[in-house]
Amino acid sequence: QMQLVESGGGLVQAGGSLRLSCVASGRTDSSYAMGWFRQAPGKEREAVAIVTYNADRTYYADSVKGRFTIPRGNSKNTVYLQMNSLKADDTAIYYCAAVRAVRLLVQSYEYDYWGQGTQVTVSS
Repeated sequence: QMQLVESGGGLVQAGGSLRLSCVASGRTDSSYAMGWFRQAPGKEREAVAIVTYNADRTYYADSVKGRFTIPRGNSKNTVYLQMNSLKADDTAIYYCAAVRAVRLLVQSYEYDYWGQGTQVTVSS
């Protein structure tokens, strides 16, 4: 099993920045992709940013391209979500997720492990 713990959410004004962190523990001895999903009230969970195990490929939702990045720590068990130029539409609960795969997977049902979620609220 793998456990994921997120941190870094909060309240920020539009145009500001936040950095989310996610640390994986437990069975982290194989290659796994990690990513961030978000879910706003009344909306489906959507992929925001995904990174492969070796950080050689990334995916970004069109709505965050140019504003968010997903660096992965050197130890591979940590992933971040750097969010710049935040907008009110970015308000959601953000979830860290992981799956034992080498491919870049972007559907939430493909992920096996999830964090508890962290609230991000952007005030306009």
